[in-house]
Amino acid sequence: MSHKYVYSFGGKSADGNSKMKELLGGKGANLAEMCSIGIPVPPGFTITTEVCAAYYEQGKKIPEAAVPQIQDALAKMETAFGGKKFGDPADPLLVSVRSGAALSMPGMMNTILNLGLTDASVEGLAKKTGNPRFAYDSYRRVIDMFGSTAMGVEHEDFEHEISALKAEKKVKLDTELSVDDLKELVKRYKAVYKKHVGEDFPQDPRKQLMLAINAVFNSWNGKKAIEYRRIERITGLAGTAVNVQAMVFGNMGDSSGTGVAFTRDPNTGENVFYGDYLINAQGEDVVAGIRTPEPIAKLDQQMPKVYAQLCEIRQTLEKHYKEMQDIEFTVQDGVLYMLQTRSGKRTGTAAVRIAVELAKEKLIDELAAVKRVPPDSLNHLLQPQLDPKSKVKPVAQGIAASPGGASGKVVLSAEAAVEHAAKHPNDPIMLVRKETSPEDVAGMHLAKGILTSTGGKASHAAVVARGWGKPCVVGCEAVKIDEAAGTVTIAGHTVKAGDFLTINGTTGDVMIGKVETIAPTMTGDFATLMVWADKARKLKIRTNADTPADALKARDFGAEGIGLCRTEHMFFGDDRIAAVREMILSTTEEGRKKALAKIEPFQKADFVGIFEAMAGYPVTIRLLDPPLHEFLPQKDNLAGAQAVAKQIGTTVEKIFERVEELHEMNPMMGFRGCRLPLVFPEIGDMQVRAIIEAAIEVKKKGKEVLPEIMIPLVGVVEELIILKKRAIQVAEECMTKAGVKVAYQIGTMIELPRAALTAGKIAEEAEFFSFGTNDLTQMTFGFSRDDIKGFMPTYLKDKILPVDPFQSIDVDGVGQLIDLGIKRGRESRKAKHDQHLKVGICGEHGGDPDSVHFCHKVGMDYVSCSPFRVPIARLAAAQAALGEKSEGNK
Repeated sequence: MSHKYVYSFGGKSADGNSKMKELLGGKGANLAEMCSIGIPVPPGFTITTEVCAAYYEQGKKIPEAAVPQIQDALAKMETAFGGKKFGDPADPLLVSVRSGAALSMPGMMNTILNLGLTDASVEGLAKKTGNPRFAYDSYRRVIDMFGSTAMGVEHEDFEHEISALKAEKKVKLDTELSVDDLKELVKRYKAVYKKHVGEDFPQDPRKQLMLAINAVFNSWNGKKAIEYRRIERITGLAGTAVNVQAMVFGNMGDSSGTGVAFTRDPNTGENVFYGDYLINAQGEDVVAGIRTPEPIAKLDQQMPKVYAQLCEIRQTLEKHYKEMQDIEFTVQDGVLYMLQTRSGKRTGTAAVRIAVELAKEKLIDELAAVKRVPPDSLNHLLQPQLDPKSKVKPVAQGIAASPGGASGKVVLSAEAAVEHAAKHPNDPIMLVRKETSPEDVAGMHLAKGILTSTGGKASHAAVVARGWGKPCVVGCEAVKIDEAAGTVTIAGHTVKAGDFLTINGTTGDVMIGKVETIAPTMTGDFATLMVWADKARKLKIRTNADTPADALKARDFGAEGIGLCRTEHMFFGDDRIAAVREMILSTTEEGRKKALAKIEPFQKADFVGIFEAMAGYPVTIRLLDPPLHEFLPQKDNLAGAQAVAKQIGTTVEKIFERVEELHEMNPMMGFRGCRLPLVFPEIGDMQVRAIIEAAIEVKKKGKEVLPEIMIPLVGVVEELIILKKRAIQVAEECMTKAGVKVAYQIGTMIELPRAALTAGKIAEEAEFFSFGTNDLTQMTFGFSRDDIKGFMPTYLKDKILPVDPFQSIDVDGVGQLIDLGIKRGRESRKAKHDQHLKVGICGEHGGDPDSVHFCHKVGMDYVSCSPFRVPIARLAAAQAALGEKSEGNK
């Protein structure tokens, strides 16, 4: 028996089921599943993802063995759909051809509707249905979709023709065009097709079908699909499946329609039926955002029987899948058909509420709820909200499509967004479009917020923005865009590209200018989910914080200590930078000590505040790490040097002389980290003294304090031996003087490959390790993290690397060093001191879910991340622990 490449579905039976997503794609697997549970689905078949993989392996050619299976499945579909024949000129069966990967990629790959229409069969369809307007509307659509999707004709070339015809006929909507108008439009579309393709629109339906299947496979490696997978970090998929399905028509008149809906509100998670529909339309009209649709609840007034049936199906699907569903439906002459169900894209706010409520409804348990929420989606809940005290008033209101507040500089195209971000990487961007399309994803990803003048809650802009946690307002008809002039007019107000615009994706409000935001809080369902997550996780979660305010915020978010306090960040205040510069410019130990004496009270006060904020939790403090030149004005900054000279009573010449002395070709590998206190011991002495004296002061107030002194950039154990001995000496002097004992630890940051390889020796001296994964990645790859923009996009595009290693730990390389360092360090510490070596990470990777999974796997004690990523790390750590359990139970 030959290998099975094609799986049929229809009626109440199907070859596949919902567990076959890797093979049938999400859409195909769910179409099969819906058939098996009695949902009305037009019959069809799915060509597997294996065929897509083979298509590329064979030089973009469908395997020969798959072709007869496609023909057999087509015949089976014809029988299941009442005996209609594909290509029959008198009563044609038409089909849709859609993509469907294992993971949802909304709008990223190709779809063709109404396939099989020809000059002959369009006449037959008109006579059979008694609706020539519908027949010719369907024909012009397939010429457009087939031409732009399968043959590379620009969609705008077809749009130009329909816009011109509507202008000639003085009508606004497509639905106002007459039968004769549509016949004329078909002629014009065919002329556009022939001009660009070089041959007539194909009149052989089977040729159309095979070309359409090829087009879907080709779209798997289309620019927009590749970009989406890169952004979403989707890897390891064989390709897309192709779903060929009997067409049902929402554009047959006022008793027909189409819609996209969600079984719960994807913005808030509220248990209400949510979505849009259009009467006398096809599905692409809804998702493309070209017409602004009606809310789903209004369907109850226009088609009450259909609405009641739809509500029943909504409940059936939720109970069956135990998950919020995104559904597509078509009503043909009063009869309801379901075209798709899939797990619905949602905001983080909605993801949390839905997971918690499904658990409370007993559809899933608490642990399933914890596993259900993507950790990065919590960014939505941690999004700033617009300050309610703001005096800026809304000038217009659209449809609230993705919550949160955002202010940004207006750009009018995705290309402009990319260009602006390259020139001004720190500028917030507001992307303003009539509607977005999959080609806009790169610009959408860069934008702080997205505003469109058309479209509804299921439009492309809305779906993608929700998936990425970006505030979005759609369907704001008051927005008029003049891309040529570089302006946007909103209710009579003109805004230029580059001006600030603000949107509230929670209410739909649009405001001119910039509005301040306020920080989020963790309450309600969010807090409940975190409690459930904390029951499951093994990793402790700390924060990277340099101020008491950051420490308190992190503690509010559930941080269990500080994993990295960067002491150099405490040096930059106006009241202390002068003393730091004085210390650097001093040429004698006496002069440096004098300057350091001015800095020490500030350091101590900062540590007191942080210890009080984190009372009862450990606080890891890294001694001064960056190169000294960073504290001085550079030679091209004469005005800055003059100000510094005046401030500390020296000359510009002396400043520039010292800058020259400190100049390094590669400062990140130069005079920094532990090398500073080895050459200038007084710097380390001052910092250790400030830490211990602060700890003593807080302990005297009756609060528990757990300082951990971290010596950075150690590569040779002798460096640590010298600095540890000196630190202990200073600490003991402080405690003897105060008559108070404080428990403290001295450890190191493992950020050099040599340190990881010699971790056994280093652990004989270090009481804890903290992996500095930013520098460890930099040193291992030989990449400067500040200079990768020139080549990293190419590395990602060409799949030289699966992901930027500064965003997610490189498990194969850097990960090996970490794993080796932990094992050697713990073995050595246990053998020499009979102690457990505490290990964590404090690089930016600490808030990356994939990296957190890795940290759990290699047995770390904690991860540390920025305050606003603490909840993300808590949830990721829980999912890592639950993943381990589920694997063990298989």
